[in-house]
Formats: sequence, structure tokens, C-alpha cells
Amino acid sequence: MPSSPHPHISGDPGDDTPAADRAAPAPAPAPAPDVQASVPLLEPPGWAVAQRALFELLDHAWRRFEDAFTGPDGRLNYHGQLTTRDGVDDFYEVFFNWPQLYLLGGADDLLPASEQHWEGVTRQLTELNMLREEYERGYDWFHQGESLLLLYFLCMAAPDRWRERALRFAELYVDPAKGNYDPAHRIITRPHNGSDPDRTGLFDGDVYPWLQKEADTYGYPLEWLPQAQDGPYPLSADPRLGEQMRDRTGVGDTTMNLAAAGLVLNAWILTGEERYRDWITEYVGAWRERTQANGGLIPDNVSPDGIVGGLLEGRWYGGHYGWSWPHGWHSLGHAACVAALAAATVTGDDDYLSMVATSLDTLIDHAKVMPHTEADSSLPSKWAVELGPDDRHTPTPHLPFRHNDSGWFDHNPATPPVPVALWHHTFSAADRARLEHLRETDGIDWRTVRPFRSKEDSGHEKAWFAFLAGDDPGYPERILAAAQAQIRHRLRRIDRYRDLDVPEADIHVWQQCNPVVTEALVQLTWGGPQVLYQGGLQQARLRYHDADARRAGLPADIAALVTSIDPQATTVELLNLSPETDRTVIVQAGAFAEHTITTVRYTTCTDDSWIGDMYDYGHTEPTVTETETTCDGPFLTVRLPASTRIRLTLRLQLRTRTPSYRTPFDNPADGSNSTTTTGESA
Repeated sequence: MPSSPHPHISGDPGDDTPAADRAAPAPAPAPAPDVQASVPLLEPPGWAVAQRALFELLDHAWRRFEDAFTGPDGRLNYHGQLTTRDGVDDFYEVFFNWPQLYLLGGADDLLPASEQHWEGVTRQLTELNMLREEYERGYDWFHQGESLLLLYFLCMAAPDRWRERALRFAELYVDPAKGNYDPAHRIITRPHNGSDPDRTGLFDGDVYPWLQKEADTYGYPLEWLPQAQDGPYPLSADPRLGEQMRDRTGVGDTTMNLAAAGLVLNAWILTGEERYRDWITEYVGAWRERTQANGGLIPDNVSPDGIVGGLLEGRWYGGHYGWSWPHGWHSLGHAACVAALAAATVTGDDDYLSMVATSLDTLIDHAKVMPHTEADSSLPSKWAVELGPDDRHTPTPHLPFRHNDSGWFDHNPATPPVPVALWHHTFSAADRARLEHLRETDGIDWRTVRPFRSKEDSGHEKAWFAFLAGDDPGYPERILAAAQAQIRHRLRRIDRYRDLDVPEADIHVWQQCNPVVTEALVQLTWGGPQVLYQGGLQQARLRYHDADARRAGLPADIAALVTSIDPQATTVELLNLSPETDRTVIVQAGAFAEHTITTVRYTTCTDDSWIGDMYDYGHTEPTVTETETTCDGPFLTVRLPASTRIRLTLRLQLRTRTPSYRTPFDNPADGSNSTTTTGESA
């Protein structure tokens, strides 16, 4: 493990430490400073009551789902076969945010349940010949990234138990002998990759298994190729979907493979080994160079000899899951962001994010103002719920998500996950200005909270940004109510489909019924956006640990609300709603304890005269003052007696510590990045 953290990002507004000091070896975390809440909690705010009620409803809901759709060993109730390469992700995605809920403060037994479902599904998919040595035999990273979110959260919650698997999986890409990576050309060698080097190309039959409905929605992968002689052909026999697709887009690298950097980042956080960092910087660095050479727009294909467009007659677009087909920015933008954040994390160099930022800005520059009802979007089901029946008719800028020989097309409203992820990481003026520009030009009010639960369990970032900007104090209660609505809706879906003998065509039914809704809790308690769905690792300004239970997450009865994520004033309110039980929370700076708390200003009430005299029928308003103490580490212990509250204003230095899965209960003396957490390894 490196003996020092990576350099702090230059220009961070929360950083005024000299560069020489920032590069000094990070000491082992000192005992967390200790503050105590003393402000009485008399009238719990609505958001706090709603937040604890959401935890209770979620605990009921995941158990209902488990009972309805899974077997004793954790597998899903599915008795059919999988006839194509597709499907692995649909089994793992069902549970992706279950260990995330545990980390937020979900039930103690939710973590072992999540682990059992990973094990059960893995056995199930192995029996279906979809895995080899527990890993995807070979498929694109649009789907692999979705599958691996469950693993990443399990590593975050119980690193010792999941370390061996995580490192073994990362070696499939870091070790060139595994056949997935060519260090000479700095490429992943094929779009479908994984644990089986014999799984080549993009399909197992004669042609790509393309359905007419999908063709009508997304077009053809190589539509610039003319019809072969004696055409037109049916989809099942079109040469463009057979040998041409296999030879031109079934080999070489594609932008979606960038999501593999998340798998290697996870290995680096587990171990701190330089070889993982070096692979990320080498591979992502190659894509950054290609983006710069392409005028700041990330290309989507590289031939086996390392040439952009080498198999597509010079086109920088047209690769598998690239700009032309099928989803464009909706998929490749997320993969590129996952990789850029990984490279920035391991090096401290935010310039890796430029390949994402310049590509996004190109799309913004090509936006067209129109109502969505007039757009050529290929994602109608996404926008039907996110825009609702009214705003579909509201003129607003639509960004082109795809590009082919005819130019830009497939226009969609600006999606916030990528620009929000960039801003949350850098907190730069430029990244904030981009978000403010998108908001100012949007024809739709960003304070709107619509009741939906997307596949990604995200989509409310615009309203969250408005809340953080101070424009919508009612957002916490509305997003918590929306989360409740989605859970209750999905409980009814469980009732409807629990006895369904699921056919292969309907294996998404489990995702549609998954009642675990975490977006609101991630935003409100962690001060972070929902994880990027194509294989990202969690972003958070704060996390929490239950000091008494010695486990991750908010303790019972504790509600948390992050109202600011400015490094110089990251503000969180903590409330103990219990009338009887004292609680102790350890606040952690960053998803991986990567930030340093330098000072904390907090509210106090030292005068109990508000209680009044013996025969008073009421009370006066408590006198609340503030005090400040210095800190120098990633953790802060907060003691909350029964029925008390405290507001903490934390000054942070961002990314001054090596990201780690260590917790405040670990002994870092062995120098590893992760050690056993007492409460989570029993």
C-alpha cells in the first residue's frame, strides 16, 4: 500500500493547506473528537418523522419481496433457461441497493440477507451456464456495470468477506494473461468480455438477436452499410447483423468498457496496491488522449491495433453500445464518468474528468428547445414518468444523445446524474455553473418532485440540487413522501406477481417489484447523489456509524438531514427521536473516509430555564448558541441523549486521505486499506 494519500485536488474551495503538507504521509486516524447534543427536541420536524417511518417501511418491504420471489438459498424463483447472453444483470440488479440500505442504517439482518442473495443468484446463474468462476462469461459493460453494483456495496459493508472475490474479478482485467486487456495498445480487447476467453464476438448464433421492436426503436448498429445483394433481409438473416457486425463491432475496444475501471477502483480501495492504480491511469489515460485528439468529444470505438475508427472506415462513432446505437450518451456517458472519477480518485488529478465534461458540453451546445412530445427520443418510458403528463408539453432544451452519418439525433431532456456527479466530486465553479446553466435554461421547474422509482433508483437530482441551493426547504418531506409512495406501489406489484411463473421475456419483473428505494436517504443523510448505475462507486459527503452496535449506518431513532455540502460549511442536522434511549453516532467524512474534518461548529443549549417552574403550564423557547472545536481526521463522535438535536457545520478538506473501507472500529496498524469491522463480520 502507498505510504501516503494521493495529492489533494488543486483549487478545491475547501483546501487552503500548502501542497507540501498535503503530500505528507497520512497518520492513522486519531480517536474521533467528541461532541454532545444538548438542544432539546420538542417538536420533531416532519422530515425527521418521515425519515424514520421510511426506514420502518423499507424493513417491512424487503422482507415481503424476499418471501414472495426468492428461495431458501437466496436464488430467485425462476425455472426457465436463458437463451441469449443477456440476463445476468437482471438477476443481480434486483438486490443492488439492499446492502446500500444496510449501510444507510437498515436492519442488522439485511446484510446477511443481501450476501445470501448474491450467493444464491450466483449458483443459479452458474447452473444456467452464464457464469464461469462466479463471474460473467462475457458481455458488454452496460450490463456488467449494473450487475456489479451489488458486489461493490457488499465490499463496502463487509470488505473482509468480499475481498477475495473482488480482487479475483479485478484481475480479469488487470492481468493481461486473462485475455481481456492489451497493455501494448491500452485497450480492452473486445466489447463482450469477462471470465471466458473463448466467448468472442457479440452473439452465439449466426446473427445478432435483434427484435423488430428494438430495431424500430434504436435502428441498426451498422446502418451506414448498404443492404447486401438480394436484400432486404429479415432480421434473422441480415448480413449486417451477422458477419459484418461480428467483424466490425465485435472486436476491439468500446467506450462502455470504461466502466471496468469501477471494478479495479474497488480493488484499489480494498488493498491500496499501486498496480490497480496504475491500470486505471493507463487505461483511462488512453481514452483521455483519444478524446483530446477528437476535439474534446469522446470516441466510442478503437480497433485491435489501437486506432479510433479502424474498423468503421474512420468513424469515431458507431461502436458497440456507442454514440450511434443503441443508447448513446445515456449509457456511454455514465461509463465514461465512472472511469474518469476512478482515475481522479486514485491520482488526485481532476483533469481526467475533462473527457466527460467536454463531451457533455458538446451535447449542451447542440441542444434544441422543444416539447418532449415533438422529440425523437428513443427513451419514451423513461420520460413518461419523469416529465409527467404536463411537462411533456413544455418547451425545454433537449440534448442529442446519439450521432451517426446524418449528425446528431435522439433528443432528450438534460439528465442530471453525470453533471451532478462531476460537481459533487470537484465542487468546482465550472461544474456548478454548468448545472446552474442547465437549470436556468430549463423550461421545467427543478423543484418538481414526481413520484416514480426508475430502474436506477435515481432521477430526482434536479430537485435535490434546488434544495441544496436553498430554493426549496420543503424538498425533504416531499421526496420522502414520494419514496413511501413508490414502496407502497411496489408492495402491490409484489401481491400481483408473486405467483407468476416468470418466462424469460419477463425477467425484469423482479426489478419492477423491488421495493427498496434508497435515493431519498442517500441524498438527505449522506449528502450525495445516487450511485452511477453503469458500475459507479458511491459518492457521499458524509456517512455514519452506530457506535454502540459497532456497525455502519444511522442508529435506530436517529434522523439526519444534510442541508449543505459546501466543503467550508457542510451542514447536517442530527436528531434523536427516542424519548428514552441515548444514541451515539460517528460521523464519517466521505463515502470512504477520504475527507478530513478540520473544524466543527455545533449548536448547544446550556440553559435549562426553558423548562420553566414547577407550576408553569408551558415552556419558553430554548436558548441555542454555537460553539466550535478543531478536528483533524475523518471521524467525529456525536452523543445524542434522548430527545435531543444538534446541527453540525463541518469544514472539510476534500480528498486528503486515501479512500478506504476502514471504519472507526478498525485497527489500521496493519497498513491495509480494509480490516475486519467488528459489528459486520460476526
